[in-house]
Amino acid sequence: MNTHTLREEWFSNIRGDVLAGIVVALALIPEALAFSIIAGVDPKVGLYAASVIAIVSAFAGGRPGMISAATGAVALLLSSLVKAHGVEYVLAAGILAGVLQIGAGVLKLGALMRFVSRSVITGFVNALAILIFLAQLPQLQDAPWYVYAMVAGGLAIIYLLPRVTKAIPSPLVCIIVMTAIAMALHLQLRTVGDMGAFPDRLPFFALPKVPFSFDTLRIIFPYSVAIALVGLLESLMTAAIVDDYTDTPSDKNRECRGQGCANIAAGFLGGMPGCAMIGQTVINMKSGGRGRLSTFIAGALLLVLVVFLGPWVRQIPMAALVAVMIMVSISTFNWRSIANLRTHPKSSSAVMLATVVVVVATGNLAMGVFVGVLLSALFFTSKVRQVLVVESTLDQAASERRYVVRGQVFFASSEAFVGEFDFREPVSSVRLDLSHAHFWDITAIDALDRIVHKFRRNGIAVNIAGLNRASATMIEKYATHDKATGTHYEPSH
Repeated sequence: MNTHTLREEWFSNIRGDVLAGIVVALALIPEALAFSIIAGVDPKVGLYAASVIAIVSAFAGGRPGMISAATGAVALLLSSLVKAHGVEYVLAAGILAGVLQIGAGVLKLGALMRFVSRSVITGFVNALAILIFLAQLPQLQDAPWYVYAMVAGGLAIIYLLPRVTKAIPSPLVCIIVMTAIAMALHLQLRTVGDMGAFPDRLPFFALPKVPFSFDTLRIIFPYSVAIALVGLLESLMTAAIVDDYTDTPSDKNRECRGQGCANIAAGFLGGMPGCAMIGQTVINMKSGGRGRLSTFIAGALLLVLVVFLGPWVRQIPMAALVAVMIMVSISTFNWRSIANLRTHPKSSSAVMLATVVVVVATGNLAMGVFVGVLLSALFFTSKVRQVLVVESTLDQAASERRYVVRGQVFFASSEAFVGEFDFREPVSSVRLDLSHAHFWDITAIDALDRIVHKFRRNGIAVNIAGLNRASATMIEKYATHDKATGTHYEPSH
């Protein structure tokens, strides 16, 4: 990394990054505690993970300004492993997942993001916004009236303060003011301290206490693969969203490697694995964070807060953080996508809605994105199949039918391709002009084989012309019909 890049990524926005990092650190505490509960591990496992992953990602990640820590998506994957084998196996699974993620970065699998359509990304964002909002509802159920007043007051500060001044992030002011009010009035509110016990010492390096055997590998490998896949998917999707928000590029393959390094470090320091967090990333962006310094401050300050300033941090009312997370939900949701349902193609809208429904219904981000990508591929395949055109003319003097094929021939269009030919027409030969066509796969080559064989069985010679080099190479390699008998190939010019 050269001096200019170092300055740009770390020190070009010091004030904004420091203040944003403070807000994110405070907001990370209840989420890390909640995810520890979901996974079934001691609270310190989630808090250590949140701080270590954020700190390592600040240095090794590929997207400046993105917040990575322990997440709900990964925590859900770990609950059954914790119940069956204990937390030490979680640490081992996280380390192995990190190795797999580094491998994905080395193999440049981050480039696979180009196959995720804009509709899927929009659906992913909207689903996460809904999940973030729904996660706040338990804090508001059966609560006294002043809890709702605190949340409303917090939202008022968040949205009205920027009209007066943007010198200090409004979410930070919300947390400070609401905490002061709660303490001054001695309100009986649920606080951060009620979420779980804080650790009383810094994390230290230790190998997971698991047998180094094939049986251990057999147990943790399926979990590690799931953690790696879900973590990379959420991280790369979040990186793409931040790219759009900031109009700056990011290195997706470096992000894969960085997430892997972060999960390995977390495992050796007593933390559960994690990945990028879109909610905390939005808080960081909205609070003015843009560089790696904001991510580092968030992780380092989180550790200081929970270990050394625990008695003070425990007093923060959950109502203040609920207000911040509701703001995150509102800011995350792509409200324009609702109006776009009437103007965008129905296929795009269907992909977006399907992604939202699956993610919200299952709570599984990977499943929702998989369904969205699958639908996108099906709709794209259907569109490409429909643009295949075969035109024909008859040369009566030469008793020859000339076919001109235009479009893409592949597994989805091969049957339509075969159906365009009249194999019983009384002509002596046919000429297939393929200069405007491309053969993509084995199914397309098989379709051409079938066409040639059918014509030859009816005593009709076949002349093929205009093949591009890629199609000609595939035909020469995989076609089964005898080119020396009854079929003539003319080279493309």
